[in-house]
Amino acid sequence: MSNLADSSRSTRPTIAWIGLGIMGSPMSENLLKAGYSVTGFTLEQDKLDRLAAAGGAVASSIAEAVKDADVVITMVPASPQVEAIAYGPDGILENARSGALIIDMSSITPQTSVDLAKAAAEKGLRVLDAPVSGGEAGAIEAVLSIMVGGEQSDFDTALPILEALGKTIVLCGPHGSGQTVKAANQLIVAVNIQACAEAVVFLEKSGVNLQAALDVLNGGLAGSTVLTRKKDNFLNRDFKPGFRIDLHHKDMGIVTDAARNVGAALPVGAVVAQLVASLRTQGDGGLDHSALLRAVERLSGQQV
Repeated sequence: MSNLADSSRSTRPTIAWIGLGIMGSPMSENLLKAGYSVTGFTLEQDKLDRLAAAGGAVASSIAEAVKDADVVITMVPASPQVEAIAYGPDGILENARSGALIIDMSSITPQTSVDLAKAAAEKGLRVLDAPVSGGEAGAIEAVLSIMVGGEQSDFDTALPILEALGKTIVLCGPHGSGQTVKAANQLIVAVNIQACAEAVVFLEKSGVNLQAALDVLNGGLAGSTVLTRKKDNFLNRDFKPGFRIDLHHKDMGIVTDAARNVGAALPVGAVVAQLVASLRTQGDGGLDHSALLRAVERLSGQQV
């Protein structure tokens, strides 16, 4: 049995994984469970230890992680970090082998993805932008929604790998398209959380049983994945981060900037972007984005 498993593993592409945070750690572990060989690199030793414990290999540098990989997957917080790991003498582009496929699953600006694809092509490397939605729970359960930008042939190559990480996987168009759809996703999620937060405060101040109210609301047109995933956060005021306000602030900057560039008005999105920004200035940046509830409570005269 083990010989069969070993031979199956050897015919699959070898994977380098850069960035083992809240999302990256469980995602890389799901690839290991699916039978892929994964070599990881990240800045925190405890995250490398976790990957090793799950059966992965660990590297001491980006160069070491990517040098023999067929596929390089990156999952880091924002555009500056993607540029830091991709470019320069110690970066992915200089050290990956020719023909390797880079799948960047970070949420960054569409332009950063377009620029990366162009720079990689000059080195004989292929790139997909493949940001995800579903948060920590979606990463753990391997049910992420993955929006992809790039060439159809590269998407076809990547699809079996992505199917070990998510459930809804769609090629949205050329390079940068995945990031554009992710920006729209973050707009919808933020506005949805804000609406839920306002409803929670309204319901509580009205003396209604919140658990009962959220249950019945979630069964009708007001129901949503956001409400399903975040209901307990609201009920218990539990804001342990699955997706931090700091990161949603970054994403709201991406979507408002990109919308301005294409001439699309985001009147409600702009207001929610300001509310997210205000939470950061009040010290709540490290909390889950369901902590938008705290902003509504403050505006409604409650101590938080």
